Amino acid sequence: MVLDGLRGAPFSYAEVGRTRGELPPGYRHLRRRAVVGRGRDRFEEAARILLGWGVQRGAGLRVHPSGEVVSEGALALLRAGLAPVRITAPVRVVYVVDERERRGFAYGTLPGHPVAGEEAFVVELGPDETVTFTITAFSRPASLLARLAGPVGRAVQYWMTGRYLRALRA
Repeated sequence: MVLDGLRGAPFSYAEVGRTRGELPPGYRHLRRRAVVGRGRDRFEEAARILLGWGVQRGAGLRVHPSGEVVSEGALALLRAGLAPVRITAPVRVVYVVDERERRGFAYGTLPGHPVAGEEAFVVELGPDETVTFTITAFSRPASLLARLAGPVGRAVQYWMTGRYLRALRA
């Protein structure tokens, strides 16, 4: 299986785990947040969807994970497009957030991903019972295609982040 070949692969960037705090310089930064509902039941549902790769699938990606539930160290191949324009993006889960009012995870890119960096997906239950979904990322081009894409590549990333946000709202 292709995932077996990624088990020992290093991350394609040095700043592993930095979506937890201040984002590193030298990358494009992205933070987007949306309200996805209200109440503990909605929070639990959103967390279940998120930790089952549901946001990526809901955004239209084909997800081939090493496990159906996200866990630290899990691997996944994220695929978009159709031949001849198909993008395969290998990632590894860097950390999992499992708190009473916060749940989510971050994954980092592996060799072969068109960009280098990290993306975090976190749902939170606020004191007023509002459930929010926040995506935090830093990235830079890692392939010739990504470098050539320039502003179009940034627009595609922003568009894809919007699809992630909508996937959890649905």
